[in-house]
Amino acid sequence: MGIADKAKNAAEEAVGKAKEVVGDVTNNDELKAEGQAEQAKAEVKQTGEDVKDVFKG
Repeated sequence: MGIADKAKNAAEEAVGKAKEVVGDVTNNDELKAEGQAEQAKAEVKQTGEDVKDVFKG
């Protein structure tokens, strides 16, 4: 299940990056901030997965 979680986190981070870019291009600060927040959330989740991996190994 760890690989699936990591893939999901990567996908969430990619969606966040896309929103940030679109927000930047369209001068939509709200969309840009939403994208940045989604990226941060995905990074926190990924860090949690990495910590789990350390303790499994």
